[in-house]
Amino acid sequence: MPPRKKAQLAFASALLLLFLSGLATYFATRSLIASERWVIHTHEVQAAIGNIDSAISRAGRARSGYILDGQEDFLSQFDAALLEIPPALQNLRELTKDNPDQQKLWSRLEDVTNRRLSLFRVSIRLHKGNADDAQAQADLARQGLPLSAEMTSITRDMRENEHRLLDTREKNSHRLLIMTVVTLVVAFVLALELFAVNYRLLSAELTAREQAEQTVRDSEESLRRLTGRLLQLQDAERRKFSRELHDSLGQYLAGAKMNLEMFAAQHNDAFLAEAIKSLDQAMVETRTISHLLHPPLLDEAGFSSAAKWYLEGFGQRSGINVQFTLPDNVGSLPKPVALGLFRVLQESLTNIHRHSGSLRAEVTLELLTDRVILKVRDFGKGSAQEILSSIRTNGTRSGVGLAGMKERMRDLGGQLTMQPCTPGMLILATVPVSKTAETTAAD
Repeated sequence: MPPRKKAQLAFASALLLLFLSGLATYFATRSLIASERWVIHTHEVQAAIGNIDSAISRAGRARSGYILDGQEDFLSQFDAALLEIPPALQNLRELTKDNPDQQKLWSRLEDVTNRRLSLFRVSIRLHKGNADDAQAQADLARQGLPLSAEMTSITRDMRENEHRLLDTREKNSHRLLIMTVVTLVVAFVLALELFAVNYRLLSAELTAREQAEQTVRDSEESLRRLTGRLLQLQDAERRKFSRELHDSLGQYLAGAKMNLEMFAAQHNDAFLAEAIKSLDQAMVETRTISHLLHPPLLDEAGFSSAAKWYLEGFGQRSGINVQFTLPDNVGSLPKPVALGLFRVLQESLTNIHRHSGSLRAEVTLELLTDRVILKVRDFGKGSAQEILSSIRTNGTRSGVGLAGMKERMRDLGGQLTMQPCTPGMLILATVPVSKTAETTAAD
């Protein structure tokens, strides 16, 4: 996966984690709010039960006060307490309607409350009809004791149910809160890590881009230097070619002209023979210059024949013993490949002659199924570092030799490498050659 895709994935994952943590926070907050509502609800139920207990207690005290003193104020208090009990029961019913168990206890509480209130009313009517009937009042009091105990038991059960529900809800809410906090912390840490990964990937991409731009700038600068040097060499080559024409070919032609003029004036056959000899030498010199500029054998007979002709001539001119191994089936090489390899061969041997001080060299050409490899080795006495330094491209001694060879190989899709040997240096030029190209070139 490309670095940019990884950075985008890390950034999207971090945003997703933050979004999920926000959702977790939202639901946790809702749970806490619901838990607080249930706490309030429990207190409301307990308050409703307390209101019922309080109203019944006030009704009982008012009834007892009226039985003991007979004052009408106690009857007013009793009636006021009775009016509060039904609304309190109805409120408790509404508060517990979502809980079937509490509704059952409420039904029992309502029944017990009504029965107890009935005893209160009977006691008051009995006192109104016969104020001295103490035995009947005592019987009514004994009948009310089980009802009072049952009412206390029912309200206690209702309070305990609410406490249990509240405890369960608080535990669930607390557990959810802990899970939410842990989720938030983990999501936050992971989001930070993903943002860090995104930052590192983006930084790496920017660094790689800066390096690529720097490489392009360096290549452009190197290309500008190479182009300038090539122009200088082109001018130098033209001056050399001009001198060659003037000093060799021009002199032979001038001599032939002078001999022909002498022959026209004196009719001496010796002058005609000298003129013919000068023309022959001019033709040889012309052929030599032409072959050095672009060997005709390279187009007519292929790389192998042209290379053999050049190596033989180079050995004679330089005094360097060149041993070469060239297969005979190299004629099918594409013309651009053959020309590129020939120029590498020329430049390599020129560097050996100028800089290595070697008295012998080896040239080998390997033709493989998918590529061709040209090897040129010298046996100079200098160290590998000295040899590399002597053919560096930014010096004045070798001009653009190595850089030019590398550019030629790069244009052909190949590469040129240098391997220090003991002694000397080995130059490897590798060029891919497809079967299609070979067939096309052969046709």
